[in-house]
Amino acid sequence: MMALSRELERRGHLVTFYQRPSARKKVEAAGFGCRLYGEKEFSDEATREQLARLAALKGVKAMRYTAELLRLRAAACLRDVPALARADGAECVLADQVCPEGASVAEEVGLPFVTVSNALVLHPEHSVPPCFTSWKFGGGPIRRARNWAAYRLLRLVTKSIVQTVNSHRATRGLAPYKGFYQAHSPMLQLSQQPAAFEYPRKEMPGHFHFTGPWVDGATREATDFPWEKLDGKPLVYASMGTLQNRLGDVFRAIAGACEGMGVQLVVSLGGGATPEEIGELPGAPIVVGFAPQLALLDRAAVCVTHAGLNTALECLARGVPMVAIPVTNDQPGVAARLAWCGAGLFVKPGKVTVARLRMAIGRVLREPGFRENAMRLKEAIAGSGGQGRAADLIEGVLGQRAMEAEWHADTGA
Repeated sequence: MMALSRELERRGHLVTFYQRPSARKKVEAAGFGCRLYGEKEFSDEATREQLARLAALKGVKAMRYTAELLRLRAAACLRDVPALARADGAECVLADQVCPEGASVAEEVGLPFVTVSNALVLHPEHSVPPCFTSWKFGGGPIRRARNWAAYRLLRLVTKSIVQTVNSHRATRGLAPYKGFYQAHSPMLQLSQQPAAFEYPRKEMPGHFHFTGPWVDGATREATDFPWEKLDGKPLVYASMGTLQNRLGDVFRAIAGACEGMGVQLVVSLGGGATPEEIGELPGAPIVVGFAPQLALLDRAAVCVTHAGLNTALECLARGVPMVAIPVTNDQPGVAARLAWCGAGLFVKPGKVTVARLRMAIGRVLREPGFRENAMRLKEAIAGSGGQGRAADLIEGVLGQRAMEAEWHADTGA
């Protein structure tokens, strides 16, 4: 969102983030305005406890807890943000696809809104497995029925969020949502996926656009790294993200798999632990709390990742193939798409062993097809437009809004 916002501000727009207190420092450090909501529910202490709990969860339990956090966020946002948006004179709302409260804020205040898919797109189709599964694309009626049953499960997991939003909408005279998808914009929907990194779709609305990833190094904090320790061997970069990352056993398995392979391993812990807490790992890899990820990916032969969409797209933008260990949320879907594209392999967290990881990392390093397919995705990303195209489309919405306002002024309608 900050990369997209940077492009909008470069064009003369003023962007304000409506965020919980934990985001304020990062948003303001990047040069954007930040208005807070949910200061009681999401105090620094409460947020630390929430993230610590989330970091220790996997699978369905992590999804359910994520949904509960989203419900709490929705309630706080709906209570606080409409008044803030009015006071700020907002003209358009950019709302993440998993934030139906954003659409409701826009409707309540009378603003156009754009749905932004920062994670994998959620739109259900019978032939497309839900993003929280690693199931293969396509197949016959049994697979299609299985997909649809899983979409029903997703609706159940997110039901409390929709109920919270609908309770607020009822007090404002707004029609209730039947589900998450009704909160998607009827004007413009954007995804930072390139089209080449999504299964073939037949039911997407005409105002949905794949624009490719939004990346801006200026929004990232500078991170120290012992570059002098790199020894010139093929670099394996391993990161399990910054949320569900308290996975000491996984990091040890990655290190054990790389030991003796003639590679150099760099491990980024993502804040889930310190190098001292992790202790000595097999093969003596470089272990850091946080890493300058983009600079390391520029040198990497392969990335071992949790399959978060941002990391996956950053790898593909550099032609770096991956071995994925998807933990929860949309990560299984990202991992499945990597395999479908031929740009990587994945190992389910419950099946992680040194032997399985060694085999997967070895294949991705040795077999040229993985690098070739990653390079193919690199070319697709380069031609997808990124935040520039996304900003063009957003300005189209703003222009349409301005023309409508002018027409109403001229006609008195």
